[in-house]
Amino acid sequence: MKHLFTIFIIVLCALLVVLCTIPSFAQKALPADVIKSIEMRIANGYSPSIAIGIIDKDGPQYYLFGTKTADGQPVNEHTIYEIGSISKTFTGILLAQAVLEGKVKADDPAQKHLPTAVKLPTKDGKQITLGHLSDHTSALARMPSNFNPKDPANPYADYTVEQMYTFINGYTLPRDIGSQYEYSNLAQGLLGHILSLKAGTSYEALMLSKIATPLGMKETKITFDDKMKQNLAMGYSQGVQVSNWDIPTLAGAGAIRSSVHDMLIYLQANMGLKKSKLYPAMQLAHQARHDKPGGGTRVGLGWHISKGTEGDVIWHNGGTGGYRTFTGFVQETGKGVVVLTNSDKGADDLGFHLLNSAAKLMEVKKSALVEIRKTLDAQGADAAWKAYENVKKDLSYTFEEDEFNNLGYTYLQGGNTKAALVLFKINVTEYPKSANAYDSYGEALMNDGQKEAAIENYKKSLELNPGNTNATDMLAKMGVGEASKVFVVEESVLESYVGVYELAPNFTITITRTGSQLFGQATGQGQFELFAKSATEFFLKVVEAKVTFSVKDGKVESMTLFQGGQVMPGKKIK
Repeated sequence: MKHLFTIFIIVLCALLVVLCTIPSFAQKALPADVIKSIEMRIANGYSPSIAIGIIDKDGPQYYLFGTKTADGQPVNEHTIYEIGSISKTFTGILLAQAVLEGKVKADDPAQKHLPTAVKLPTKDGKQITLGHLSDHTSALARMPSNFNPKDPANPYADYTVEQMYTFINGYTLPRDIGSQYEYSNLAQGLLGHILSLKAGTSYEALMLSKIATPLGMKETKITFDDKMKQNLAMGYSQGVQVSNWDIPTLAGAGAIRSSVHDMLIYLQANMGLKKSKLYPAMQLAHQARHDKPGGGTRVGLGWHISKGTEGDVIWHNGGTGGYRTFTGFVQETGKGVVVLTNSDKGADDLGFHLLNSAAKLMEVKKSALVEIRKTLDAQGADAAWKAYENVKKDLSYTFEEDEFNNLGYTYLQGGNTKAALVLFKINVTEYPKSANAYDSYGEALMNDGQKEAAIENYKKSLELNPGNTNATDMLAKMGVGEASKVFVVEESVLESYVGVYELAPNFTITITRTGSQLFGQATGQGQFELFAKSATEFFLKVVEAKVTFSVKDGKVESMTLFQGGQVMPGKKIK
């Protein structure tokens, strides 16, 4: 069963660890645990490079590890990375500046600033405001459902303004505006689009004119110039170089590229350490508007605010196909941190730990896949299985299901079925309760002509997840059973399930409906679709889980979530 958007080849490369210092002043040492963690991440193939910038009363400090490409040139403070969703903080500041200039108000209906042909959905007479778009309470989906990229390696590139307008015109809000936090790239992209319409220019031109150019951030743009291309750290996913992402329509959600050098300038300005006319707008963007994510986290205009032992951490992270990034600061300590990596392995823990000593660093283990892949490429599938048996004995290695699954599909799509088979076989051995692992193994076996073995694995997948319609359909294709059928539940019945269910203290699942589709959303998590298996039983496709509703005397009393061997009942409280 294929994962969403990205299926990439994984390679192991010997990575050079380089620590650079700035000659103009004495460089402070990073904490020993941070240095050890970074060096282990690079040595174990987590990322070709990790670039860290720290700003405090002593000025900017740069800590630069690794290379721009595997076995390439060392990174420096001017190396370019995609900063992903950190772009949302730029969009929040642009909104705040427009508010202070009197051009818009945060509580302006967003509809007011859109073309008349575009009809932003409303709910019970309430309209989505610009502030709702910025603080993730608009009730718009995380992503538009008509997002169907031609090139999964560069998924946003062909999504047009017209497509966004079409989605907006046909969308029904699943809940009250402002009632809940749901992280939304669509909302932030729409906000950036509205602000650019208001300014009569592109989002990039607006960002440059209002933020980057006034602050002297010459390495911060969306469109690569020649110098940025030369200094680019290429992105990597699971050890393999991948394409950069182009995000024209939803630019305000994640299109910006920058360097550690420029991002420290950005933090200096946000912290008031650098004099700037933007500082009042930045302060406005930092003000908490609500605490709906839970867990003590609040949200301003784009920025998130979390409690820390040394003070509030005002932060945002980012991620594109081959990059993970973090930026944040603590006003009380006068310290700001930037972490940029050119891989899909997150490094938020480094940023939080440097700002909040109580925040823990993740445990870094060696990747079993990296070792097995070396043998697989050099000696073939049989030798790779033996390498697996040897690595299995070493507890310092970690096996990650998604990594093996993704690499297996890369080989399968490239015509190397034998290599795919050994990786999928390792996955079902390591994850014997994963329906997805058996489904993937079944597909490779079917492609290899091993029909009986394929049937056996698809049956096992279906046994573990009866809602796996892919396994049902593949079995039917091989003459076993019938193809899956869509079970239709009347909308009036679906409507009766709408409500809030408490599964544990401070943990609820909210059920909403849009037409004939039921959705669920757990506390602090994104929305997911529910698919009917019967009138009362629904399954998820994003994870191996199902939900059942209990009805008594025509009234829905509770729901039960079945996931990972756990049975979690929840009473309907709203």
